[in-house]
Amino acid sequence: MTVTDDRKEQISWYFYDWANSAFSTTVVTLFLGPYLEGVSKAAADSAGLIYPLGIPIAYGSFFPYIVSLSVLLQVLFLPILGAIADYSNIKKQLLGIFAYIGAFATMGLFFVQGSNYMLGGGLFLIANLAFGAAMVFYNAYLPEIASPDRRDAVSSQGWATGYLGGGLLLVLNLILFLNAKSFGLSEGLAVRICLASAGMWWAIFTIIPMLNLRVRAQRKALPAGQHYVTVGFKQLAHTFSQMRHYPQTLTFLAAYLLYNDGIQAVIALASVFGAAELGIPQTYLIATILMVQFVAFGGALAFGWLARRIGSKLAIMVSLVVWVGAVIFGYFIPANNVPLFFVLGAIIAVVLGGSQAISRSVFSLMIPAGQEAEYFSLYEVSERGTSWLAPLFFGLALQFTGSYRIAIVSLMVFFIAGLIILTRVDVRKAALEAGNTAPAHG
Repeated sequence: MTVTDDRKEQISWYFYDWANSAFSTTVVTLFLGPYLEGVSKAAADSAGLIYPLGIPIAYGSFFPYIVSLSVLLQVLFLPILGAIADYSNIKKQLLGIFAYIGAFATMGLFFVQGSNYMLGGGLFLIANLAFGAAMVFYNAYLPEIASPDRRDAVSSQGWATGYLGGGLLLVLNLILFLNAKSFGLSEGLAVRICLASAGMWWAIFTIIPMLNLRVRAQRKALPAGQHYVTVGFKQLAHTFSQMRHYPQTLTFLAAYLLYNDGIQAVIALASVFGAAELGIPQTYLIATILMVQFVAFGGALAFGWLARRIGSKLAIMVSLVVWVGAVIFGYFIPANNVPLFFVLGAIIAVVLGGSQAISRSVFSLMIPAGQEAEYFSLYEVSERGTSWLAPLFFGLALQFTGSYRIAIVSLMVFFIAGLIILTRVDVRKAALEAGNTAPAHG
C-alpha cells in the first residue's frame, strides 16, 4: 500500500466529516428526540403507551429505545462489513452506499408528522446504522492517505472540519426554527425542514470524497464456492484470533474504551446537568451547544499541533487531565451561573475533538495493513458497545446520592482509569508489532 500524503485527497476526506456531522448535530443532538417524542405522544393511549410491533412502551421511551436498537445492530453488523470491505477492497463503494442510505433516510424524516412515530423510528434506525457503517470505511482511509508522522494532523483537521460543518448547518437551522413564524412556517414544519436539510447536506458534500478518494489495493479473488459474506465471517474470526499478537493495540483499545466512555457520557449528560442542577435556561443550553461546535474546531487543530510537539500519547494524556479538571470544575459551579457554565462548555470543547482525533490517529498506527476496515469496525463497535457504562455509573451515583454534582464528578473515574492504562502503551512498539512504520514521536 502506498501512502501518498496527497493534499487534495486529504481535503476531500475531510469533507466527509463536514458532510455527516450535520446528522449528529441537527438530527441527533437537537431536533429529532423532542420532535419524535411529540409524534409518539400523539399516538399514545390514555395510559401514555404506544404499541410498536404490539409491544407496549411509554411514548417517551420510544426514541431512546430506537437509539439503543440502532447501536445494537451496529455491534452485530459492522465487524462483518469491515471484514468484507478489506477482503474485497470496496471500502470506497461501501462508504458511498452507506452514506447515501443514511442521507436519504434522513431526508425522509421530513414526512414524519401527526402520529406516525413508526416511520420516524424506522428512518432514524436506518440512518444511524448507516452513519456508523460509513464511519468505519471513512476511518479506514486514514492510514492510506496520511503517513505516520502526518496522521495526527490529518485526523485532527478532519475532526475540526466536521465540527465546523455541523456547526454551520446547525446555526442556519436554528435561525429557521427560531424565526419560523416570520417565514410563515409552523414549528413542526420548521423542524421537518431542519431534519431534511441534514440529509441533503450529507448527500451533497459526500460527492467530494467520492470523486477524489483513491482505490489502491486490488480486489482479492473469491475462493471457489464462497461469497463475500461467508468470507467476511471467516476473515473476522481470523482477525479475532490474530489480535492476541498485538498486546499494545489491545492495551490502547482498553484505555480508549474507558476514557471515551467518559467523554461520551459528558457530551450526553452535560445539558441535563446544566438544566436540572444548575438551572441553566434552554436558550443558553442551545447557545452552549453552538459555542462548543466552533470552539471544538480550534481545539482539534490545537491538539494536532500539540501532538506534533510532544507526541500523540502525551497529547492524549494532557487532554485526559483537562477532562478530569472539567468535571471537577463542573462540581463547583454555583446554580444559575450562566457565564461559568459557558466556561465549562469551552473547556470541554477544547479537548473534545482533540482527544478523539488523536486517539483515532494513534489507533491507525497499531493495525495491520490491509485490515484497516476490520480493525476500525471493532474500534467503532467497542466504543458504542460499552457506551452505556459511564451513563449507568452517572445514574447510579445520582440515585444513591441524589446529587447531580456528585454524579457528574464521578465520571472522572473513567478518565483516570483510561489515563492509567494509557501509560502502559508504547505507541512505537505497537506500530512495529503491527508491521507499520513507527512515527518519529510516539
